[in-house]
Amino acid sequence: MALRPIPPRDYRDDAKPVASPLLRFVLLAVGLLCVGLGTLGVVTPILPTTPFLIVAAACFARASPRLYQRLLANATFGPLIRDWREQRAIPRRAKLTATAAISVTIGSSAVFFVEPLWLRILLVATGGTLCTWIWRQRTPDAPRRL
Repeated sequence: MALRPIPPRDYRDDAKPVASPLLRFVLLAVGLLCVGLGTLGVVTPILPTTPFLIVAAACFARASPRLYQRLLANATFGPLIRDWREQRAIPRRAKLTATAAISVTIGSSAVFFVEPLWLRILLVATGGTLCTWIWRQRTPDAPRRL
């Protein structure tokens, strides 16, 4: 059994659960869905990982301090969320990985699978816009290992 990394601090105090059980249930369901989509986004470049995890963290902060802390303590996803939360930044390695995955996926789709020229142009423009947005975001001050 591997030990979980301890985040720089305990974020459970930052979590402010809502009073309504129904709203808490909805936020918990949305948070779990976003974690699932973010996990799927790790292997599918069409789905962005980081935005889904940021939404999941926001939902868990309002629904479950335990899941919020667990998400931030996760060895894979925690550093991405903490970097975004603390510095509004995306690590350089995540930017490189995302750009490579987007380029390969959209490039191969445009070349091998899409027939109409207008759709190819739309695909390449979407990928270019996404990569531009990613690279315009700050890089964390201190490099972190993913």
